[in-house]
Amino acid sequence: MERIDKILASQNIGSRKEVQKIIKSGDVCINGEVCRKNDFKADPENDIITVRGQALNYRKHIYIMMNKPGGVLSASRDKNAMTVIDLLPSEYRRRGLFPAGRLDKDTEGLLIITDDGDFAHKMLSPKNHIEKRYVAVLDGEIKQDTISAFKKGIIFADGTKCMPAQLEVPDIYDQKTGIVTICEGKFHQVKKMFACCGLNVVHLKRISIGNLHLDSKLPIGECKLLNNLDKELIFIGNIH
Repeated sequence: MERIDKILASQNIGSRKEVQKIIKSGDVCINGEVCRKNDFKADPENDIITVRGQALNYRKHIYIMMNKPGGVLSASRDKNAMTVIDLLPSEYRRRGLFPAGRLDKDTEGLLIITDDGDFAHKMLSPKNHIEKRYVAVLDGEIKQDTISAFKKGIIFADGTKCMPAQLEVPDIYDQKTGIVTICEGKFHQVKKMFACCGLNVVHLKRISIGNLHLDSKLPIGECKLLNNLDKELIFIGNIH
């Protein structure tokens, strides 16, 4: 049970003060009864809550797939640059949203935005072996020794060792384009791994996390809500 003003504020109905005005005006009903008390306790999962006659579609947490464009920061806020949160439509905005994991500013593709910290930790923890796949376009050809180096585990100049990664060159691509699969997310990891092999990344796009793939119909810069099946796809067959 939670205070009704807290419930409504959490669902982006308005700020805490705005919500309290709505409640006092008599525009909120709980199970058919008008509620004018901000501190009235309700069960958002089971009670029928309406605001100005519209049923509240309560979600404890929200999970958003974004097709991140280049030039946008994977951050909740920044004074000097646009962030992925700034791109969200108003109906998806709520307190506590953050990108679950980073994509570099110039990297595109699949990004999950949520307000569920436990979910994000489960998805990002290297020990859970959730695979992240990227399409990387390079300034040179991918040779067999590069594929072998990725499989062995790249070691950066500072001694940091990456977990073994998979590098493939599918037939649909030329030798300058490969698919990289990693189970961790070190800072600039994919770019630095290729740099250790003498190759520079020209373009990078994440295409999947676990078994959840970027929706091919989702335009760059757009987003959509994930359903329960989508969320499950991230973890199916991945956690060891």
